Amino acid sequence: MAYYITYGEFQYHLKEYYQRTGNRMQFPEMTTYLYRKGLLLDAPPWEHPVNKMYGPMTDEEFDKVIDSFVLSLTPNTPVTSAVNETDIIPQARDVYVIWHPRYTRPSTHTHNYFEVDFVASGQCSFVFENEERILKTGELCIVAPYSKHDLTINDDETTVFCIMIRKSTFNTTFFSLMSQKNLLSYFFRTILHGDSHANYLLFYSEDVVWLKNIIRNAIAECHKGDDLSNNNCISWIHLFFSQLIRDYSKTVQFYNYQMGTDFSLVLQYIQHNYRTLTLASLAEFFHYSEAYLSTLIRQNTGCSFTFLVKQLRMADAVSYLTNTQMKIGEIAENVGYNSADHFSRVFRTTYQMSPQEYRKTHQALDESFTPFAEI
Repeated sequence: MAYYITYGEFQYHLKEYYQRTGNRMQFPEMTTYLYRKGLLLDAPPWEHPVNKMYGPMTDEEFDKVIDSFVLSLTPNTPVTSAVNETDIIPQARDVYVIWHPRYTRPSTHTHNYFEVDFVASGQCSFVFENEERILKTGELCIVAPYSKHDLTINDDETTVFCIMIRKSTFNTTFFSLMSQKNLLSYFFRTILHGDSHANYLLFYSEDVVWLKNIIRNAIAECHKGDDLSNNNCISWIHLFFSQLIRDYSKTVQFYNYQMGTDFSLVLQYIQHNYRTLTLASLAEFFHYSEAYLSTLIRQNTGCSFTFLVKQLRMADAVSYLTNTQMKIGEIAENVGYNSADHFSRVFRTTYQMSPQEYRKTHQALDESFTPFAEI
């Protein structure tokens, strides 16, 4: 049976218990505590009117909005180190956004869904595989499923929004955003899609206001009960990820606990220098042996160095062929080939047609489109 309380009251009791006893509780523990104290309601106190856009508001104004939202709680739920998406994401929702509670008891855990933690103000403690770091305002962490982690907030000034996304939803709805033709996007979807690695991605945003506006509207959709709220919430989070990929891809850091290094730096270097880069020069730059670096690349992307470079060259070649009138020899030189013949052979092997045929086919398709043509 479900019971109810406003978010503000729930947060008040978490803090009051900590200040009075010096101890903290996890969310399920506080739920059971409030139930036994008779502080939960049998029915929602009200349906909060959230049929508006939450953008141009101060943090204090939106804090009051969040405090008035009603939580649906189930007492006597045990605290577990392995959380299932069915335990926390409502059945009718693919995405669920919450304002992360403050003063909770530290407890590392794993779960089978994606978690995105965005520090809108202040700072918090983030523990990943028993190593701790401080996340500050503007930082955003995307935690892959099955990674042991925890996040705690120890003051009233810090606000962290937590986005929980079903793994199936992430793969079908949001993964398309990670399919851009660059190594970092490829790495993102390859690594986070695996179940056997403990990984997270860390972004930094200077435009906190814009991301907060998106999150505010997404969390409001989570408290609406109409048929459109789930799709609307997905749309807001889709916009959120798009903004990250567009503006913050240069600041992303990847952490692989088993590697103990930020491998995205290697990928970014390949991305920017692939036209003239060799495995030897890459190994020299990062002070690795060629054999070790080659293994590192294959383990974490599933591809060889040579294959990755070829994919980057072919992606740029396709762009030149479809969007410019550059000669084949010029395109070959621009993407890193010493001769047009060599470029053409590689291109034909990749796309089963010559560069000239590819250009003719795809430009012809583009020219066949006539805007506002009569049907």
